[in-house]
Amino acid sequence: MEKYYVNNNAQPNGDHEVHKDGCSYLKLASSTKYLGLFSNCKDAVAESKKTYTKSNGCYYCNNSCHTS
Repeated sequence: MEKYYVNNNAQPNGDHEVHKDGCSYLKLASSTKYLGLFSNCKDAVAESKKTYTKSNGCYYCNNSCHTS
């Protein structure tokens, strides 16, 4: 299980990126929301979509959930 967070600030394309704890891009986010402990990024992105319907996995730490 890993800790997951979503960036409260959207990317230029409107996506709110979901990051694993320790991701260097998570550290660059000025405002994040803790999503919880998950065994995979798919479940973390699903949780994030409850707040931000346009959520996406980080290309670097959640590449298998990165779609755009």
